[in-house]
Amino acid sequence: MVQLEEWRSQFEAVGLKVAAMTYDGPEVLAAFHAERQLGYPLLADEDAKHAVAFNVLNENYKPGDFAYGVAHPGVLHIDPNGVIAAKLAVPGYRRRPPMEAVLEAVGASPGG
Repeated sequence: MVQLEEWRSQFEAVGLKVAAMTYDGPEVLAAFHAERQLGYPLLADEDAKHAVAFNVLNENYKPGDFAYGVAHPGVLHIDPNGVIAAKLAVPGYRRRPPMEAVLEAVGASPGG
């Protein structure tokens, strides 16, 4: 999420709004948002509804597990009509899609 903040201006420069979603609850997200002074909203994916709907749910965790609801790290580009125009997700939890690849997937050039 910190990396996304570092790239936020480049996404906004091409007309895209940025938000992040995790399985953490609203209180945890509010504290993290304030601590890191993020310039975009953090959304709570209660009961993993969005991770399931977007087919990015990390299948290593089952309902009842402490980390159930964790999604594979990724980025979704949702167009103004609510259609997923691009989806970049990677298995596991340690790596993230490179932001350069995300900008390319949404039709923008990294760096301007």
